[in-house]
Amino acid sequence: MTPINNTEERVADLDGLKALAHPLRVQIIEALSTYGPHTASTLGERLGESSGATSYHLRQLEKHGYVREVEGRGTARERWWERTPGSITVGGPELDQSEAGKQASRVIMREWLHHREAGVRDIVERGMTELTEPWQSATNLHSASVHVTAEQLSELNDQILDLITQFATQHRGQRVVGSRPVQIQYFAFPVLDGHEITEEDAS
Repeated sequence: MTPINNTEERVADLDGLKALAHPLRVQIIEALSTYGPHTASTLGERLGESSGATSYHLRQLEKHGYVREVEGRGTARERWWERTPGSITVGGPELDQSEAGKQASRVIMREWLHHREAGVRDIVERGMTELTEPWQSATNLHSASVHVTAEQLSELNDQILDLITQFATQHRGQRVVGSRPVQIQYFAFPVLDGHEITEEDAS
């Protein structure tokens, strides 16, 4: 699972997962990814937390390479922070065999999914009244249900993720007139209460 996608891939080890497995730390990563560099104070205002809390968690995230100080910006008293480029892959064969790894992955994914769902809800509730017509037309919420094999789904995932990564790499960091923060969400997963077709079913 890769909750936060950028240009370079980073597979979190167990210590890295534990460091990220805190709701506020996931919120900080999400805010820096979506809105760009912040200070501890401006992050606190955005997230409804004290600057002391955001400052502490920023330092912990820095220790594990998730965030970094913006070079040439800020002062010794007011540091600016940015998201370290690179996707964060959560989970994997080794970590999935560790109960601590499973628990940390669940905390991270739950918090990440909570904020992604909030973004979709905002679009559904307020998008048609607050967005201009071009942005309304550019917004797309789409889903499809199909019967496929694991190999076919993996092939689709590779194609979609390559396209998203290429698009994000091309446009990340731009601040041109008319641009604004945009979330690109993609989910593809087996329906857990569904039945995997066997040879007997197919005959």
